[in-house]
Amino acid sequence: MHYASPSHVPTRILAIEDDPVLAADLDSHLGQRGFAVTLRHDANEILHLVGTEAFDLILMDIMLPGSSGLEVLAQVRQCQRVPVILMSALGAEQDRITGFSQGADDYLPKPFSMQEMDVRIDAILRRVAYEHEAQVKVGSDPQLELDQQAMDVCCNGRWAELTSTEFRVLEILMQHPGEVLSKAFLYQQVMHRAHSQHDRSLDMHVSRVRRKLQAIGYSAGRVETIRGMGYVLAPLQS
Repeated sequence: MHYASPSHVPTRILAIEDDPVLAADLDSHLGQRGFAVTLRHDANEILHLVGTEAFDLILMDIMLPGSSGLEVLAQVRQCQRVPVILMSALGAEQDRITGFSQGADDYLPKPFSMQEMDVRIDAILRRVAYEHEAQVKVGSDPQLELDQQAMDVCCNGRWAELTSTEFRVLEILMQHPGEVLSKAFLYQQVMHRAHSQHDRSLDMHVSRVRRKLQAIGYSAGRVETIRGMGYVLAPLQS
């Protein structure tokens, strides 16, 4: 599947990988799929590159020469909401949690196949395309103001600074107030992939949404976990 803008400009992917063999494979494979690939082997000038050029997705290794991909991600998130997929041989859950907490949209544990990477990339690009095209009317909320363009929410003048994935999680829950949504449904709607038993990506995104809503003083509702079922945006009694 090939993604391009209406003006037929190829989807632009910034790939940051220090391993020369994997970097060459990424460049070749993504190029064959029709993506416009910008390849870098370290974190030098990445922030300048992201700030001056428009990328549709960033594919970034966590372990980079002389720098941490997590640190770069945190800096990128201060000014950009471009989707980011992290790649790393680090398999510990804490490393994945840290990546998501810094604003990653997905995580590819090494080694991975090109086919698995394709599925993750396509899922994110589909989601972004849906978000740009959809004109969804979200149910009214006494406190939250949603900005579809910025993919963020505001409460009493304070912005939550959600990632695009976190915004989509909250938006879907707000479209179904008081209704318990299953993890399988949310994975399809938010991340456009099937839910697997050991995949905790959604849990991490929901946890971040909760903390950010609390930080901006949102008190009209709360994202509740319904054990064995899923999540619900439940109104709080005044």
